[in-house]
Amino acid sequence: MDIYKLNFRIKWIIVLLGIIVIAGSLVYTDYLAKRLVEREKRLIDLYAKALETAANEQPGGNMAFLSEQIINANTSVPVILSDEAGEPLSSKNIELPGKFTQKQEDEFLKKQIRIMADQHAPIEIEFYGMKNYIYYKDSDILTMLRYYPYIQLTAIVFLSLVGYVAFNYSKKAEQSKVWVGLAKETAHQLGTPLSSLFAIRDYFKEIEPFKDDPMTEELAKDIDRLNVITARFSQIGLEGKLNNEIVANVVEENIDYLKSRTSSYVEYSMTDHTNGASAVMNISLVGWVIENICKNAIDAMDGRGSIQISISAIKNNICIDIKDSGKGIPKNKIKSIFKPGFTTKKRGWGLGLTLVKRIVEEYHGGKVYVLQSGIDKGTTFRIELKGSI
Repeated sequence: MDIYKLNFRIKWIIVLLGIIVIAGSLVYTDYLAKRLVEREKRLIDLYAKALETAANEQPGGNMAFLSEQIINANTSVPVILSDEAGEPLSSKNIELPGKFTQKQEDEFLKKQIRIMADQHAPIEIEFYGMKNYIYYKDSDILTMLRYYPYIQLTAIVFLSLVGYVAFNYSKKAEQSKVWVGLAKETAHQLGTPLSSLFAIRDYFKEIEPFKDDPMTEELAKDIDRLNVITARFSQIGLEGKLNNEIVANVVEENIDYLKSRTSSYVEYSMTDHTNGASAVMNISLVGWVIENICKNAIDAMDGRGSIQISISAIKNNICIDIKDSGKGIPKNKIKSIFKPGFTTKKRGWGLGLTLVKRIVEEYHGGKVYVLQSGIDKGTTFRIELKGSI
């Protein structure tokens, strides 16, 4: 199974579980809020009846005493008693801000009455033979309960984002150490046989009949190329110096090397629209990038087709477009091709394009991406490098 597909599915499962938890929390909190609303409604109804009874009972009666107990039991729900004209008569569980005059207090309570009327319909009672109204609004506990899911949701999202960023950062740091270690170990392992190959190359150059043989010259070129490859691996992870280099020269040098070592059925062409513009680069590593993309293109064409390279300037960047006439990349796989381990080859490691991305984006501060691709229409990779300083 593709490990990246598995990771993708796991991420979506975690997201789905998170949505279920949040939805469950919202539904349950809404259920509790509705129960509390019903409870407060019953409490205010009882409060209204108790107030009405207390007003109409004779002082000292049992019902008056019981009503007074019920009235005092309301310690959380804000209520205001008003006359038929809407003038406030008394209030309970409402905190008045600062020191108010009687007029200021009445204005404040009238404003509270309007707020309460928007939340709940007033309760009509008979108070000393006159129609009065009890207005009320949600208690602080109910208000907090209504907002709690949103506070909880915000906290969960924030913590999830922090965790995701921290996890990605640590994962990338760990991957970087693995890449650097792998590259340096590869360079180290190639060092010993490479020394022997240099000795063999020099030996063949000095004895007959090999010193004038064209094959000896080609062998020497391959050994020198292997030395370049070893140097590339050793430079991974180092803060090497970047220089201004003519892009067309770098591309042409690498294409010339590939031409002599690939099928004659592969046609190469290069167009420079910049008239020899320079870019900031490490020649060895950029050569690796071009070589890797071209080799992938040759595989995609099954050794037959054309590779067209176009160099252009866009704003302050120099762009290298490498277009092949291969099978193309399915749209659902374009985002995965630069991930480590992704490969369509039976014996592929899936590291080539990953290293390409790291070299271009992390080492050179540029960009590399699929500019366009279509099934049986070929693929165009674009490499963006910073223009010369």
